[in-house]
Amino acid sequence: MFLRDELKLELSGSKTLITHAAGQAARFLGYEIRTQHCNTKITAGRRSVNGAIGLFVPKTVIRERCARYMSKGVPAQRGPLLFDDDFTIVAKYGSEYRGFVQYYLLAQDVFRLEKLRWVKETSMLKTLAGKRKSTITKMARKYKAAVNSGTGLRTCFQVMVAREDRKPLVARFGGISLKRQRTAVITDRKPPLATASRNELIHRLLAERCELCESRTGLQVHHIRKLADLNKPGRPEKPTWVRLMAKRMTLVVCDPCHEDIHAGRATATTRQ
Repeated sequence: MFLRDELKLELSGSKTLITHAAGQAARFLGYEIRTQHCNTKITAGRRSVNGAIGLFVPKTVIRERCARYMSKGVPAQRGPLLFDDDFTIVAKYGSEYRGFVQYYLLAQDVFRLEKLRWVKETSMLKTLAGKRKSTITKMARKYKAAVNSGTGLRTCFQVMVAREDRKPLVARFGGISLKRQRTAVITDRKPPLATASRNELIHRLLAERCELCESRTGLQVHHIRKLADLNKPGRPEKPTWVRLMAKRMTLVVCDPCHEDIHAGRATATTRQ
């Protein structure tokens, strides 16, 4: 009545739900909103929690988020990430987890995201182990670290990439306190692309330059079926194009360089 008569608002019957806050929760922007009840929490001689409105993480949201990293009921590796480097894998998992946790830091029960942390952490370690043909224990031991979260040191996993004359690049998963923050602010960074190897070729093509002689005309992509094809017997010294393709299975080259590669001639290159 108040919304209709005083505010002149028309409510959609199919989208409007009236619930009793004491027995049911209302959903808004991914949160559950309901009244709290706790007879044991006493502040200044009174039950301070009873009747107060609180924000909560929906259990269905946690289950749905965990399911993305599970197979047959257990955490599983993510196949599309197996061709990315360790830095990208950890950065991808870390960014997804960090953004999700920061969004729910206003919730009373944000500590329930501990299950999501375990599922994502196990999935990440399985992905790293699958890529390296190693084990979860070895990957955890290799990348385990500690970071100051503001509430003390917390365990995390991180990969560092050294850079000359600059600070190293750091990809980190975990190290976030699952304690409610009344004034939480989302400061998440843009996550790296999950398919870095696929987009790498796109960026190289957009550069419009031969990767051997740096010519800008008649560009093509040279492919090989497998890396073993680069190690042909009778070749005394690996030319520049072989060394470059040892890191990837494609090479953006101009017409003359492409013809030289197929003819077995030395390529006129400016690359070392």
